[in-house]
Amino acid sequence: MVETMNLESWIILFIIILAGRGCFYFIQLDWKRFGFLYLISLFSANLLCYMFTLVGFYTFPNNVLHDSLLIPYGLVSSVFPFIALFGVRYSPEKWVWKIPFYWAIVHIGVLGEVILKNTTIFKFEPEWDLWDSYTLWWINYILLELIGGKIVPNQLRKPIKSDSFRYGGWAWIVFHIIVITTIFLAGFYVGITVNK
Repeated sequence: MVETMNLESWIILFIIILAGRGCFYFIQLDWKRFGFLYLISLFSANLLCYMFTLVGFYTFPNNVLHDSLLIPYGLVSSVFPFIALFGVRYSPEKWVWKIPFYWAIVHIGVLGEVILKNTTIFKFEPEWDLWDSYTLWWINYILLELIGGKIVPNQLRKPIKSDSFRYGGWAWIVFHIIVITTIFLAGFYVGITVNK
């Protein structure tokens, strides 16, 4: 298997290891609460992925890691739960600031999906579009935030301070860099794909 892995597969394996380590970090904080949230997000992410492959929205052609179940299950079982645990741990207390926090996360996730779409690992079929994906990213992480808010108590959370999202704060700067860059890249991507 190792001899036939290409650079894309090695990068995905590295991402799985990093996200898995991140999940382990959060679960160590409180294995019952963060572990339960991990299982919920793992189950929901794998169920959605399975449903989408079952109906033919995307497939995994020529994928070395797929044979060993690392793609899609390893990727989905590490990256999506990591994002959910990270979100519940660090999202701001007030919803007015949670929205930009998750907005940046969703934009990074959809950017990752577009990058994967242009690799040999995933093959997205014409029925699947990024707007559906964007909507599902929002629904998934807002629901997990609501569930996580019931499972994980305040003392286990480290919300980003609201002042950080105000004009000139570090979170304001990071949010704008992420959103403006990904919107620019989305426009560039649309321009390229429309002209094909």
